[in-house]
Amino acid sequence: MSVLFETSVGDIVIDLETEACPKTCENFLKLCKVYYYTLNAFFNVSKDFLAQAGDPTATGTGGESIWSHIASQNPDGILAPRYFEPEIRPRLKHTQRGTVSMAVAPALEGNKGGCGSQFFITLGDNIDYLDGKHAVFGHVVEGLETLEKLNEVYVDQGSRPFKDVRIRHVIVLDDPYPDPAGLVVPEAEPTKPPDNSTRIAEDEDPLATLPEEEEERIRREKAAAASALTLEIVGDLPFANVRPPENVLFVCKLNPVTRDEDLELIFSRFGTIMSCQVIRDKRTGDSLQYAFIEFDKREDAEQAYFKMQNVLVDDRRIWVDFSQSVAKSNAVWSNEIARPRRGEKGIGYGGRDDLERTRRYRADEGSGRQRTNDYSMVFDVGESSHSERQRKRSRSPAEHGDRSRRKRSRSRSPRSDRDRGKHHRDRERRRSRSREKPTGRDRHH
Repeated sequence: MSVLFETSVGDIVIDLETEACPKTCENFLKLCKVYYYTLNAFFNVSKDFLAQAGDPTATGTGGESIWSHIASQNPDGILAPRYFEPEIRPRLKHTQRGTVSMAVAPALEGNKGGCGSQFFITLGDNIDYLDGKHAVFGHVVEGLETLEKLNEVYVDQGSRPFKDVRIRHVIVLDDPYPDPAGLVVPEAEPTKPPDNSTRIAEDEDPLATLPEEEEERIRREKAAAASALTLEIVGDLPFANVRPPENVLFVCKLNPVTRDEDLELIFSRFGTIMSCQVIRDKRTGDSLQYAFIEFDKREDAEQAYFKMQNVLVDDRRIWVDFSQSVAKSNAVWSNEIARPRRGEKGIGYGGRDDLERTRRYRADEGSGRQRTNDYSMVFDVGESSHSERQRKRSRSPAEHGDRSRRKRSRSRSPRSDRDRGKHHRDRERRRSRSREKPTGRDRHH
């Protein structure tokens, strides 16, 4: 009675002690039959000591017996205990390398300990420490060189290999036990590991190198993706995976005298042109000697690209290429909001539903309001003065009178009681002097 394990470091054949440990061997064989051990990892490897596996969670706390597994697959059945009593035989000891034993879980509060699905293979001789504590039920008869490789793997502080060592396939060579009631054998082996490992995959070579050209290409792609994400964050791009339009051509090396009408006339023979613009300096208006031409169809742009390369235009051989600018997309589409407003449906662009057309300050036609020349969020100078005039005209005569009286009262300089008293005394003193002063007729008499 034997089992073949095909691991990521080699094959192992295990002979079982079916006569000495019948229940343990039956549990092990039936778990192999239902692919319970397939893609399990050796989660505990100690050099010259042991290599432990059989836990689907790769944590050392999982696993169950075949009878508990059958009960969990059949909810209407009778619940079975997770562990069974270990069959520890005094004559079966850990004396030689390749001894296979069932790990015995300790008894915890409310949970009786015993054997489940976890097992280990010894990687050294005469490990007396394990005798009487764990149940020996088999020996490795083929694949000792595989145990050598397993013993040399690099592990972390928790004895977990940095690179996963997994049981790829399990083949039962001989099974003398009948299947228990309710045993369901899957049609195929699992293709995904049962644990969520973040280690180096068992089929991955961490030291593998790519050709220099391939590495440079990957590096450039990552750098471009990082730059695009940065431009999206600062707002220069509507979204990082934006692509330039395929129907816009970039034309350069133009003669400074070439006008928009000239280019449009020359390129219009390839198809309908939506826009043609020669880029000019903002202050001087001089041509910067390059332009953008937008065709209605991508096919027309491709034909113009092939036909107009190095063609003479105003005594200059022009250069034609596809535009890499996304300025128009950036002006039309925006991801400033994560969801459409209430009562509206997101239009989406480029496979993203969270993009909507950029909204301007002025009222748009699609916003449900009539479009005017006024801004909806700020005031124009003209609008402000016009509103002020309308407000003045709407005042009543009483309001105008009150306002004029308030203005006159504000124009007077405020005087204190002391100042008013001094002013009154000075005025009275001037009047008394004028009465006491003799006239010319009195002086003559």
